[in-house]
Amino acid sequence: MMLKEMFKKTPAVEKTRHVVQLPDGLFQKCPQCHHIVYTEDLVENQYVCPECGHYWRVSARARLSMVLDKGSFTEWEEDLVSKDPLQFPGYLEKIAKTQGATGLSEAVIVGRGRIRKLDTAIGAMSSDFLMGSMGQVVGERITRLFERATEEKLPVVLFCCSGGARMQEGIHSLMQMAKTAQAVRRHSEAGLLYVSVLTDPTTGGVMASFAMLGDVILAEPGALIGFAGPRVIEQTIRQKLPEGFQTSEFLLEHGFVDRIVKRGQYRKTLQMLIRSAQWKTV
Repeated sequence: MMLKEMFKKTPAVEKTRHVVQLPDGLFQKCPQCHHIVYTEDLVENQYVCPECGHYWRVSARARLSMVLDKGSFTEWEEDLVSKDPLQFPGYLEKIAKTQGATGLSEAVIVGRGRIRKLDTAIGAMSSDFLMGSMGQVVGERITRLFERATEEKLPVVLFCCSGGARMQEGIHSLMQMAKTAQAVRRHSEAGLLYVSVLTDPTTGGVMASFAMLGDVILAEPGALIGFAGPRVIEQTIRQKLPEGFQTSEFLLEHGFVDRIVKRGQYRKTLQMLIRSAQWKTV
């Protein structure tokens, strides 16, 4: 009804031949079913296509706003920014351009907030910042997230989304796998809850480290999750992979994921998990 009214001709328009300019971003086209979706409707539906259920990738800040109580978030470690340890050509320029385009200083945001009045340390990675790749700063922010959560006796919820380690930082990025894993271990030894949420895509060194170390591992529907991509694996083993290989549904079936949760259910699910963990420690 809203779309019909929007494009309904009026006598005033026909008489003056005035052309109404629609603002950029008013509509979105679903990459899966190609349905045209009104952007406001898409936002209200938490970036899930109302026609086919396709999940759009969302930014880190949008992700946090979906699960946290309004106004409860305090960001940590925002002053940590990437350097250029290998003097990789054009790397700092690419970082600066991405910062300007996304409004983010790096590929992960960490801090403290409340989920239905329950205090938690939380982080969210963003695929629109160099595909959520993990370099020194991403690894350091996540490490400090777990260290501070351990000190303050907080559970950790971490929304993972990454193309893997950041090649422009070489071995420095690969070292973050061990560093973050150690921070997760110390948090676990303190008897605290860690909920890892795998979103599309979660791959490479991130998948092979902190993303798969959660006490509870949740995933969004249809997310790509794996170390190497399907195309690389097929070229290596020279075989066709099973249909749906490396999707969250495939991993759930094979025991790598505990539960697939739709976006609209995350606040309720996380509240239940955090409260259950609190009861066990009383």
